[in-house]
Amino acid sequence: MKFKFENLIIWQKAMDFAESINVISSKFPKKERYNLSSQIMRAVDSIALNISEGSIGQTNPEFKRFMGYSIRSLAEVITCLHKAKRRAYISNEEFAIYYEHSFELMNMMIAFRNKIN
Repeated sequence: MKFKFENLIIWQKAMDFAESINVISSKFPKKERYNLSSQIMRAVDSIALNISEGSIGQTNPEFKRFMGYSIRSLAEVITCLHKAKRRAYISNEEFAIYYEHSFELMNMMIAFRNKIN
């Protein structure tokens, strides 16, 4: 891999998570295509995008700021998952799986951000 962010486990996990969210959001009703489906995809894609963008920055405070954006995007994904469960677009079991992945990724991202000086 040529870019250092590609070696970051949080970036790799964020990329994988986005693909799995893409699969479930494609199953949402057509009426959600421009609403919840679009929102969850923009938010989940933003996680890895901000990690990579911040890693190219010239300063550690700038990278920390972009990690904050990634963390906020993940929080948005979690809220979208709650909405999808409440609207019965995903099952309780699916929600639990994606929630656990979100929780693990959130903890990793916060720990990573806290290590940036």
